[in-house]
Amino acid sequence: MDIITTEFFQRALIGGVLIGITAPLMGLFLVLRRLSMIGDTLAHVSIAGVALGFLIGVYPVAVGLIFALAATFAIEKLRKAYKTYAELSIAVIMSGGVALASLLFTMGKGFNVSVSGYLFGSIYTLDTTDLVLIGIVTVVVLLSVGLHAKELFLLTFDEDAAAVSGLPTRFFNFMISVLTALVISVSIKIVGALLVSALLTIPAACSLVIARSFRQSVVTVVVIAELAVVAGLLSAGVWNLAPGGTIVMLLIVILLLLLSVRRRFSAG
Repeated sequence: MDIITTEFFQRALIGGVLIGITAPLMGLFLVLRRLSMIGDTLAHVSIAGVALGFLIGVYPVAVGLIFALAATFAIEKLRKAYKTYAELSIAVIMSGGVALASLLFTMGKGFNVSVSGYLFGSIYTLDTTDLVLIGIVTVVVLLSVGLHAKELFLLTFDEDAAAVSGLPTRFFNFMISVLTALVISVSIKIVGALLVSALLTIPAACSLVIARSFRQSVVTVVVIAELAVVAGLLSAGVWNLAPGGTIVMLLIVILLLLLSVRRRFSAG
């Protein structure tokens, strides 16, 4: 357990705890609005930005963030163009992100090892710049959600009623997408682009099993995510496991346990 006293592990723990608040919080809005795949899409586009950052020698997370925000604009534009088939926008942008990332990978084979950390997570390599960026995103997300909690609640559960009541639904839809892009961009170095959607969706799936109100869901997703992040980091540090994969597997175990308990209570 000496690893707990090391500086790199403490930075990892701080970064993980912050993401354990914001990722499941934004994921809850996505899941309740049946937009879970947006997380995967923005993560894949972010990786293309990370690859470009390595290629041109610019801070990779910042370039990934720009790409994710650009993808958010593109998704909203395509959703308007294909109102009846809105999910097409997600599929198109994801395909473009994967294609662009693969092209950038082949253009700079020398940084493939570094990029692999962003694919599968490299939380132990977080530096001060990463933590500052994660901290800023956390503050922005919490302030945005806290100041507009009622509007987001109405938008999430009845968008038509929100529009009729005069709520600027386009603005809030875009705000959710932008906040999600911010969270995903700073999360990929922690759990990796291939696993970040799990941190967005699995805590929300757990909350659907046990929460009885929206407020309970908000608390539940954060508590479950933090439990998995802290326990996952400790387990990975002690037994030399992949931190990102350990966190996600713990989330899956928690979900399965909750489903099992609910089934037993239902049967009883």
